[in-house]
Amino acid sequence: MTHTTSSRAGRWLRHGLFAAAMAAAVPAVQADSVPGMRGVEHFGFTVPDAQQAVDFFVGVMGCKAFFTIGPFGPFKDNWMKENLNVNPRAVIPVAHLVRCGNGTNFEIFEYTSPDQKTQPPKNSDVGGHHIAFYVDDLNAAMANMQAKGVKFLGEPHLFTEGPLKGLTWIYFMSPWGMQLELVTAPDGRGYEQTTGERLWDPRQ
Repeated sequence: MTHTTSSRAGRWLRHGLFAAAMAAAVPAVQADSVPGMRGVEHFGFTVPDAQQAVDFFVGVMGCKAFFTIGPFGPFKDNWMKENLNVNPRAVIPVAHLVRCGNGTNFEIFEYTSPDQKTQPPKNSDVGGHHIAFYVDDLNAAMANMQAKGVKFLGEPHLFTEGPLKGLTWIYFMSPWGMQLELVTAPDGRGYEQTTGERLWDPRQ
């Protein structure tokens, strides 16, 4: 099911990703790092319906839900602005803590706010983002997810050169419009042949 990116636009995107990956492949020496910094503890994001998001990550992706917190607000003072940089009248009805396999935790927020934007950002927007999940067998993962109604964008793409050589990727969409991705690289990635340093890998 793999497909080599061959169009001009695809080559441009691929080469841009190569450059970004090359820059990230060898971590820079941090002479003045934060004392005791261990790594990313959680990744937080806001969804229109927190329970829908938890149901998707648990029921489709196989994640584990741990607990909920909240509600927070409404506050009569500026606590929300001063501490979270949101509208002072914003409210967090609930937030869920979820873990997906050997990865970081998700803190899934549901907000109400007078100035709330309800359209998720595209990857091309400032603040655009996506979450990638590593799978051992891309074809099996896609078949399982498609049977559960997941929409994939295009076909899988295989990097055939550069630091990501050997990695296959494909984007898919959550029910609320969040951009997500599956990746696999069973034989490793190209950059691993040129350095002993390694990007974080959920298989390890």
